[in-house]
Amino acid sequence: MPLTRRRFAALLTVLTAGTTGVFAVAAAQQTSAEATQDKGPASVLPASVTAGSVVQVVAHPDDDLFFMNPDLVRSLLAGTPVTTAYLTSGEADGVNRANGGAAKDPDQPADRAHYAEARQNGIRSAYAQMATGDRTSAWRRTVIPTAGGGQAELDVLIAKPQVNLVWLQMREARSTGGDNPDSLRGLWNGRIPALASQLTSGTPVKQPFTYGKTQLIQTISGVLEHYRPTTIRMQDPTPGRYGDPGKYTDHQDHMYGARIVQAATADYAERVKDRPRFSVQNYLGYHNGTLPHALDPQTADVKTGFLKTYAWQDGENYCGSPSGCGDRKVAGNPTGKNWAQSLRYSRGDLTSWMTEGTPGRLWAFATLDGQTAYWTRTPAGVWTGPALLPGTGIDPGATAVRLPDGRVGVLATRTTLGSVPVEYRREVVYAVQSAPDGPFGPWQSLGTPERTDEEGTSAISSPSAAVDANGLVTVYLRDSRRTLRASTQQADGGFSEWHRAGGEDLQSDPVTAVDSAGRRHVYATTTKSVLAWTQPTPTAPLVGPFETGLPATTVPLTAAPDGAGVRLYFRRPDSGVVRTALVTATSGKPQVSSVAEAGGRAGYGAVGVAGRLVAGRADTGTISTTGLGGPPAWTESAMLYAGAPGAVLEPSGTTTAVLGLDANLHVTTTPRTPTTPTWHRAVR
Repeated sequence: MPLTRRRFAALLTVLTAGTTGVFAVAAAQQTSAEATQDKGPASVLPASVTAGSVVQVVAHPDDDLFFMNPDLVRSLLAGTPVTTAYLTSGEADGVNRANGGAAKDPDQPADRAHYAEARQNGIRSAYAQMATGDRTSAWRRTVIPTAGGGQAELDVLIAKPQVNLVWLQMREARSTGGDNPDSLRGLWNGRIPALASQLTSGTPVKQPFTYGKTQLIQTISGVLEHYRPTTIRMQDPTPGRYGDPGKYTDHQDHMYGARIVQAATADYAERVKDRPRFSVQNYLGYHNGTLPHALDPQTADVKTGFLKTYAWQDGENYCGSPSGCGDRKVAGNPTGKNWAQSLRYSRGDLTSWMTEGTPGRLWAFATLDGQTAYWTRTPAGVWTGPALLPGTGIDPGATAVRLPDGRVGVLATRTTLGSVPVEYRREVVYAVQSAPDGPFGPWQSLGTPERTDEEGTSAISSPSAAVDANGLVTVYLRDSRRTLRASTQQADGGFSEWHRAGGEDLQSDPVTAVDSAGRRHVYATTTKSVLAWTQPTPTAPLVGPFETGLPATTVPLTAAPDGAGVRLYFRRPDSGVVRTALVTATSGKPQVSSVAEAGGRAGYGAVGVAGRLVAGRADTGTISTTGLGGPPAWTESAMLYAGAPGAVLEPSGTTTAVLGLDANLHVTTTPRTPTTPTWHRAVR
């Protein structure tokens, strides 16, 4: 079914309906086809919500549509300034023909410049449709110099000038995983000194150029400096390999392009001091196709509609370009290989980043500017922060732990870029307070179970942790072979080597919790179910993995103590509805309850849980809450956010926090008798 203006307006109404609270959406509903002539978005959010800006950097035209939507369209509809930079032209074999050979796609000679232009045309049409409802909304195309000494094309959507596209027009690898030195991979690894441009046929950039690795990093860093984003979206620099064939789980351009962007964000953070703070969000790529669908059918349908526009599926010559109005390779299968039905974050999807320290004092952690930032709230309710722990290279996501004496520790992964490619590594690091409410000590490296980067492409998960009665920490992670590893703190404060805990096909991040008897539980999702490791008694070794018999999930998992057991929270595939099950371990082998709906309609991503309150993304993408056992509906804000929510149960109620797209911490406290939450910045 074509995505007409009438249908677009109706879908926007669905996406923005049902919001309440201080950040309510003011929806302007369209009542007839004639009423769509102004082609504006159907919702406008208050400036307090839309503060900040987003820069996305992807390898190819369409990576944003497949892997960053619906986050992308939600940001556009919110009025958030959005700029997307494309590293390569995506010229492939130069043939703009639908897969399967549709009759209206006759054979044509390869012409990479024209095919790359057609992809640009498709992207411009999709963004115009997402932002205004009209795929023909006009763009202004100009040439800008880059910090790397080349030129880029800048496209500005005239009706919504806060929407920009930057085309760097580098040559793509022209192979998903083949060993082609003339590629971003070859540039990163030093096999070639420079990578040439691939200019599109219609670009205003007329002079070909080349970039060395340093020049390309400078170019991307310069884009960040110009736009000063508070949220940077990028692809996954460490997607890993499939075990048997050893192939990358993602396109090589996605992976090595993301590493170049990593280096550029580090350069930007170090070089430019007068700028806003920023967070980074990483997105899973091709591996989505092997996992259960994460989006509900209606959200996936809207997302696919924009991909159909990009693919020029209707074949109408509305753009007037001799290159064509879109990417016909996508037209035959606009959902890709099960990509359009999902959105997943490859880092920063754990909810354990906020904790209580000494009574009444809260600590919250996030990654800003490549460093661990923390905020703290006094017992009197006053938040301060963010303060940055020394040390750079910290990846998105954090795990907070509370020691028995009230001290707080934080775990994260750290990427070392190195001076040469072989030095690229990701490791686990830990910092802990020297005294309750005191300063944090230096980062302590726990190393990594990966022997080399190239062997597993540093594909370890974020760490999860549990603390025993003596205050010693055990850390768990998923390694690149998708098994569970653990490292245990010793009496002298050091950590053991990473030992194997078993399991296979583990996805995302493991989670931990301790039940009321002091037994430790560890859980990890697979593509089909959930695995469990438990302690028969509080002093016994952890045993497992055990099959739980739970159904497939959309991957992110949350665990919270619940009486004599641990309650798991996860989302139902092809729905996004939150589900829950109670696991007890009184007899050694885990006993799993039946699965129940926990409340809240469709959504995606991990949910934060404390007491009877669940917080997460509703199907509108906003941070929303629901009570366990209550009606199946979210109480919605209008706030978009990065990562996953954190929640802590306190005597006065549940305090929930998120990192907004403005890189600020936003919090709300919901009384034990639930009311509509009011969100506010933690530090004003």
